[in-house]
Amino acid sequence: MAVSPRRRRVHAYFAVLADISFDGEHIVAFLQQLCRALRQPIVLVWDRLGAHIGQPVKGWLKRNRHRIRAELLPPYAPELNPVEQIWGYAKCADLANFAPLEFHELAMRAHLSLLDIGDNPTLLRSFLRHCALSIRLT
Repeated sequence: MAVSPRRRRVHAYFAVLADISFDGEHIVAFLQQLCRALRQPIVLVWDRLGAHIGQPVKGWLKRNRHRIRAELLPPYAPELNPVEQIWGYAKCADLANFAPLEFHELAMRAHLSLLDIGDNPTLLRSFLRHCALSIRLT
């Protein structure tokens, strides 16, 4: 989830892997795409997922510290992470009672759901307000 420096714009960026889990190399590829998309200094606030704190990501962040800085949430603190609200909304609203016959249908529907959520600033602001993380929005 991206919040502009003056807190006027909010957007969510996603990458979805349908048949594998994210590892350090996938996280680095996502961060590279994020840097290209945002084109300004980034403060990254994220949880302590192993892929987030592993060596490939640590090394890449160190080499790119002029562009991007990572701040970790405390361990076991999903209530501080507004992205958890996004996952919950996608599962309980857009994907509730969806029973596809093929896995690729589920992956596509999940991807479309996340894109819709990411483009809905009103919904994203509600997720930010709901979490206990202090991010002030105007």
